[in-house]
Amino acid sequence: MTKAMEILKSLTLEEKASLTSGKDCWRTVDVEGKLESIMMSDGPHGLRKEEDGRTVPATCFPSSSTVANSWDENLIYKIGEALGEECLANNVQVILGPGVNIKRSPLCGRNFEYFSEDPLLATKMASGHIRGVQSKGVGACIKHFAANNQETDRFSVNAVIDERTLREIYLSSFEEAVKEAKPWMIMSAYNKLNGDYCSENKYLLTDVLRDNWGYEGVVVSDWGAANEPVNGVKAGLDIRMPGPVPSADAAIVEAVKSGKLSMEELDKNVLRIIELVEKGVKGRIENYKTDMSAHNELAMKAAEESAVLLKNNNNFLPLGKSDKIALIGAFAEEIRYQGGGSSCVNATEVSNLLQAFDDKNIDYTYARGFKTEDDSIDDNLVLEAIAIAEKSDKIIMCMGLPFRMESEGFDRWTMSLPQNQIELFSKLAKLGKPIVIVLFQGSPVEMEWSENADSILAMYTGGQSVAKACVNLLFGDAVPCGKLSETWALKLENNPIALSFPEKGTATYSEGVYVGYRYYDKKKLDVMYPFGYGLSYTTFEYSDIKLSASEISECDSLEVSFKVKNTGSVAGKEICELYVEPTYPSVSRPVRELKGFKKISLDPGEEKTITMTLNKRSFAFYDVETHDWQVDTTVYKILVGASSRDLPLMASVKVNSSRTNKTFFTTDSRVYELNANPISKEALNKLLTEDLKLDISALSIDLPLSKLVGFSGGILSVDMLDRFVSELNKKIQ
Repeated sequence: MTKAMEILKSLTLEEKASLTSGKDCWRTVDVEGKLESIMMSDGPHGLRKEEDGRTVPATCFPSSSTVANSWDENLIYKIGEALGEECLANNVQVILGPGVNIKRSPLCGRNFEYFSEDPLLATKMASGHIRGVQSKGVGACIKHFAANNQETDRFSVNAVIDERTLREIYLSSFEEAVKEAKPWMIMSAYNKLNGDYCSENKYLLTDVLRDNWGYEGVVVSDWGAANEPVNGVKAGLDIRMPGPVPSADAAIVEAVKSGKLSMEELDKNVLRIIELVEKGVKGRIENYKTDMSAHNELAMKAAEESAVLLKNNNNFLPLGKSDKIALIGAFAEEIRYQGGGSSCVNATEVSNLLQAFDDKNIDYTYARGFKTEDDSIDDNLVLEAIAIAEKSDKIIMCMGLPFRMESEGFDRWTMSLPQNQIELFSKLAKLGKPIVIVLFQGSPVEMEWSENADSILAMYTGGQSVAKACVNLLFGDAVPCGKLSETWALKLENNPIALSFPEKGTATYSEGVYVGYRYYDKKKLDVMYPFGYGLSYTTFEYSDIKLSASEISECDSLEVSFKVKNTGSVAGKEICELYVEPTYPSVSRPVRELKGFKKISLDPGEEKTITMTLNKRSFAFYDVETHDWQVDTTVYKILVGASSRDLPLMASVKVNSSRTNKTFFTTDSRVYELNANPISKEALNKLLTEDLKLDISALSIDLPLSKLVGFSGGILSVDMLDRFVSELNKKIQ
């Protein structure tokens, strides 16, 4: 018998029930002589531990939306290690993070705390974060499970999502991280999912999480998210936070006594809590010391690796340190380096751009330019900015989103930057001086007005050392290598849910799987900057794609290799992206989806061969009939390149599925359905024009195939049509 089982057997019913609530805001319940208490604290990009009415100093790393732009699992692993060390130094056993919810809308107020619009990138980054934290004997708590995609009405909104969309998009961002990295805890979201609160959702917490994914850790409620205590225990919720909640404990005791809740059900939950506490206690190290200076340097490195160079006309950047520079914009002084809300960190040290310029002995003149407390235009600030710009050779304008526009607790109401910033830029652009825009924001913003900028560098919310990183990038001491983990639309109206987001009461995810680039590519919409996009101070060339096979079964793995060469004059890093595109899918699918990526370093002239491996899930969609992942028998294009819209390499593989009796078309299929597929369109045209001698233009595209029997003048029989459809389905497969 394990120690945890021995403790479980020693507990009274009342003691077991008490463990399902918190002891206070941050600690689990202890049982005298039997079980200790462990501490949880907020994350995810820095420790936010409350102690004696204050928040302890901690390293503020780049937020999740920022570090996801690094596409670097090793980097985020190192950040996780550092977070784990700071937890050890502060006697914290579980840090609440990472957040992996999908960026359904660019307006979600908490997007800075989430990784991506793409579930593969999100779950890979989350896995690195979790493994790094837990390598130090500290637990990570992945959140918010699931579909926490808006802040408006977040405590009770009902997210209505069909099964396929839920599995392919909103649960996939959690799935690999849960299965592979095995976080100690998972936090259930505030909202409802398909009618049931996430903290009391058996489908979510038991059917999917435990039975399907095999999760063995603890589920904790978001703070204040738990409702009916007995339903929570039965659904798979282990701990409700914060505590104590005597009425909930009493309700559980009464439910067991009355038979509404079995002791076996309660024991499963309590055993998981005991095992969590044991791990937390075992991981403690008394008087642990960590190198905060090294963490500050890591934060700077992470900001450098995560910044995205969006524009660089005529290689305007990097700047020369002898240039006569006008530094304009309030964010140069009041730097926006983190998000707002529960993730706010009391940073150990923060420098702004003025200090960073001074540290590098770079000559500049500064003007505030605009107000951040509201959108009003201050003419005196504008005139001051224009005056120093006129005397400069080059302008660096620092723009971004102030805390009042982007934070936990509310959603953004616009994708636009404040108008006072845009108008100042327009005035500066008329001077004819070269301009660099530096952005400090946690989410995409509209940039149609920026055509007169020579360069644009998006620093996002880059953590406490973002100013130093920014100056290193601007002057070439570091080379930009980040790429966007989310699409930047031309304008908010182009987003698939622009007309409905955010919804109160019920949020219906009618766009299905078409989120982010999956939507923009399917609709063939122009975007400001595509998913996966980012420039460098050097250039890269892709070549020589090879597949390990031209035809495989769905159970086989496929190796994809290709070469990447640094064709520029400076060393740099490239993020290589691999997408899979089904040619004739049996269900509506995105044009292409990210299925692999790798970040590499290359010296000038250096070439490397990169290999990625694809498996069944790389080709699969979630089938609602079988409630499982399925693969179509068809040809798949393997596309490799620098972004979702820059894919110079292509190879094809045929994947043979084990699916049986799959029918693409029936006699009830409409003409327009066959016209959507080149193979079926050609076969239908032959049938109509050569065999039946019918005038195609006279046929309605809504006409079912079965009606052709009546229009054929006796030439086409029902049996003949059945054979035509059967042969057609064989051709497509």
